[in-house]
Amino acid sequence: MPSVDASPDPRLVPELAPERRMAGGRLAAVLGTWQRSGAPAYVALADALRSAVLSGTVPLTTRVPGERELAQALGVSRTTTSATYDLLRDEGYLLSRRGSGTVTTLPSRPGARASVAFGAPSDDVVDLTVAAPSAPSTLHAAYLAALDALPRHLAGTGYSPLGLPVLREAVARRYTGRGVPTTPDQVLVTSGAQEAIHLLVAAHAGAGDRVVVEHPTYPHAIDVARAAGARPVPVPAGYDGLDVDLLESTVRQSAPRLVYLIPDNRNPTGTSLTAEQRDRVRSLARRHRTAVVGDEVLTDLTLDGPAPEPWAGDGGAAGLVVSVGSASKSFWGGLRVGWVRAHPDLVARLAATRAHVDIASAVLEQLVVAELLTNGEDLLERRRAVLRERRDLLVGLLRRRLPDWRVPVPAGGLSVWADLGSPSSTALAAVSLRHGVRVAPGTAFGADGSFEQHLRVPFSENETALHRAVDGLAAAWENLEGGGSLPATTSLRAVV
Repeated sequence: MPSVDASPDPRLVPELAPERRMAGGRLAAVLGTWQRSGAPAYVALADALRSAVLSGTVPLTTRVPGERELAQALGVSRTTTSATYDLLRDEGYLLSRRGSGTVTTLPSRPGARASVAFGAPSDDVVDLTVAAPSAPSTLHAAYLAALDALPRHLAGTGYSPLGLPVLREAVARRYTGRGVPTTPDQVLVTSGAQEAIHLLVAAHAGAGDRVVVEHPTYPHAIDVARAAGARPVPVPAGYDGLDVDLLESTVRQSAPRLVYLIPDNRNPTGTSLTAEQRDRVRSLARRHRTAVVGDEVLTDLTLDGPAPEPWAGDGGAAGLVVSVGSASKSFWGGLRVGWVRAHPDLVARLAATRAHVDIASAVLEQLVVAELLTNGEDLLERRRAVLRERRDLLVGLLRRRLPDWRVPVPAGGLSVWADLGSPSSTALAAVSLRHGVRVAPGTAFGADGSFEQHLRVPFSENETALHRAVDGLAAAWENLEGGGSLPATTSLRAVV
């Protein structure tokens, strides 16, 4: 594997006080059973804490407990915890400052969060940076139905800042049918979920404010917060789901203006909040008077078991519990139609903010989505069946060709969140393009350079492309293990 430079990356050294402190008992619970026979205690403890930092379980800039406190929590000597901290400081995973305690950080490799930009498609490369399905064959019929309805709208200007009434009514019926009583005045139609997230952040947060995000998360949410001058504050949400206890303590300590979560089949891990966790987060929002956004873009793509309960619950806290939806993953990204479900007062604020960005969404595409929301359940059933087959194929291929990786089976969504077992994601992303596959490193899904040992692998491509992709990843991984050189320059691509 490529060597790791242990000097701290200045981009990742926290300049301000950390956003959270993790008590000794909490860190002990996170580390779990860390002892290993035959290994010195301080080495085993350092390995466990280093892995927790790399996986994002212990977020960066977290103030760790003092040596004495951690020793008491773990039942070891202070000599052990002191040696552990010294080792991790030398490696660049801990940083101590007078008056600020000791905080988690990263060495210069693994690097900072990847920046991303769109690249041109190529028939020679399987692009795994985009987790989105192609259009279903029945989409044409939905467009024909929309064209039949279009003449009724041609007498107007075509500008509907809140969205076409017919689509707002269809969205409201859909929420109501799922058990969340909703009226059209609680719905704002947007140009995709990305615009919805942008509007919500712009309406709540500004320079210096904090926006809590689960970690890992959808990269655009991090980018939008930073573009507004806000600081993304990560809370772990790995294979075991969101740490709601840490979420509440983070909200209490950092007083964020907004919390952004993906409650269903989250991108990139495929995990979902339980019913109990949803209740706790909604209660948290009311207790702390903090707006919590639930991005339900992937809700329709639950592949195993029943669909999760609606993020908004009974809909009674619309002023603080906000839902975002979209047609992009359920139907087709080319439609560029999304929506927000919120209190009518917030809908009006968002519409006013939107006026500075665009006037309205395209009329024809809104009519298409209204048709799909009304008559598209059979389409969604077929889509889920296809994605289930592709997921199982991809998991099988990865486990067979790359047996050292940990490859869980996600219950929904569009991607697998693979654990590489070593901090090699950025290097793998750089090398894989040589082998015909474009992939985003795990760091693209973190706010602070975490997830160097993870890789998001979408299964939205067809069977032939998935075989080619895994062949390319296996060849790239073999190249890395054999000590192959990295490309002189690397262009990291868009992540959706």
